[in-house]
Amino acid sequence: MFSQFALHERLLKAVAELNFVEPTPVQTAAIPLALEGRDLRVTAQTGSGKTAAFVLPMLNRLMGPAKVRVDIRAVILLPTRELAQQTLKEVERFSQFTFIKAGLITGGEDFKVQAAMLRKVPDILIGTPGRLLEQLNAGNLDLKHVELLVLDEADRMLDMGFAEDVERLANECANRQQTMLFSATTGGSGLREMIGKVLKDPQHLQVNSVSELAEGTRQQIITADHNVHKEQVLHWLLANETYQKAIVFTNTRAMADRIYGRLVALEYKTFVLHGEKDQKDRKLAIDRLKQGGVKILVATDVAARGLDVDGLDMVINFDMPRTGDDYVHRIGRTGRAGAEGLAISLITHGDWNLMSSVERYLKQKFERRTIKEVKGSYTGPKKVKASGKAVGVKKKKADAKGDKKGADKKKTAAKGPTKRKTVNRPKADPLVSQDGMAPLKKRVTRPPVSE
Repeated sequence: MFSQFALHERLLKAVAELNFVEPTPVQTAAIPLALEGRDLRVTAQTGSGKTAAFVLPMLNRLMGPAKVRVDIRAVILLPTRELAQQTLKEVERFSQFTFIKAGLITGGEDFKVQAAMLRKVPDILIGTPGRLLEQLNAGNLDLKHVELLVLDEADRMLDMGFAEDVERLANECANRQQTMLFSATTGGSGLREMIGKVLKDPQHLQVNSVSELAEGTRQQIITADHNVHKEQVLHWLLANETYQKAIVFTNTRAMADRIYGRLVALEYKTFVLHGEKDQKDRKLAIDRLKQGGVKILVATDVAARGLDVDGLDMVINFDMPRTGDDYVHRIGRTGRAGAEGLAISLITHGDWNLMSSVERYLKQKFERRTIKEVKGSYTGPKKVKASGKAVGVKKKKADAKGDKKGADKKKTAAKGPTKRKTVNRPKADPLVSQDGMAPLKKRVTRPPVSE
């Protein structure tokens, strides 16, 4: 029960109003330590309740009587607009019985309107690094009195190239008393470096091991001959699988637009979401999916983080993601909060090695599936290494060089013997010194004798 936590009664009232009964494992582990003011580094799967794990302790810290706000007291940094908007809604839900106000700063919105909001000085500022820095550089943002900083989906912010921006914003919050960093994956050396720079003596909480990150989701692969064959498999799945809502992921905007066009032509209710879409279109796509106006969303990885949609029970990777972390975040859109989900990856010859790398990363073996109605000829590589990757056919370098030399000899033989051109060159001038000094007399230049 949430009553076990030392939270303010108004926050407990909001929790009860929202029908939150049992805290999730990440909430049970993180909330008590966060209430103590400890710096935290938390790894937990998507859909595990991470947002409440830092929002509730944050609100508890800021609780107090109503008063004129003169300083921003807490900042939440997130990688995408969609996740920032979703986090704002969560903060507003939990703070509904308090006087705490939150503001949102992301790209794609009117800069002057945001500046006007900042002049009202919200208690909590939620935003993406790029636009926050723009407001900071314009002199509209003061972070010197921030008490609490949260970096959510920190691994994704690094993937998107925000490392320097995040570090600068953290330095602007120089007087903070607490920092919490949350991510769905353990990240790499870049994340460890960031942790060393922004956290002080942090408590490390790993709620899930990598192999458990997607255990609530059934994961399958279906082999395909080429992209056109993939489209046939995709159409069969959307027509025959039982699902409420689905996301189809691609690696490029061009492919997302292509798939979207094909589905619209087949009269599916669908939307497309990628980085070239403006904020209005992106918001409309997500809202329509949440409300049930459309059943299918075609998206690039811009939608892989922070998209929480009830009833989203199928994810199809039309293109295999390039990293294990991206795979985890994609399929994390389904099977959330203990629900069951289905994740299907379509694999051609060029996708096989990526797929086997993801299997090794997750320490899992995906279920192989065949659909007889759209079965192709490609069923996987003939030979695989111990790692699961395909065995490639490579020519030996020595053989390749030998073949080249042999080819050159054949060309020479075909042309016949080459006649050398003889040129009578002048002998060395005896009047020029051998040590490179100036000549004893003017050099006489004799022209070469032509044949």
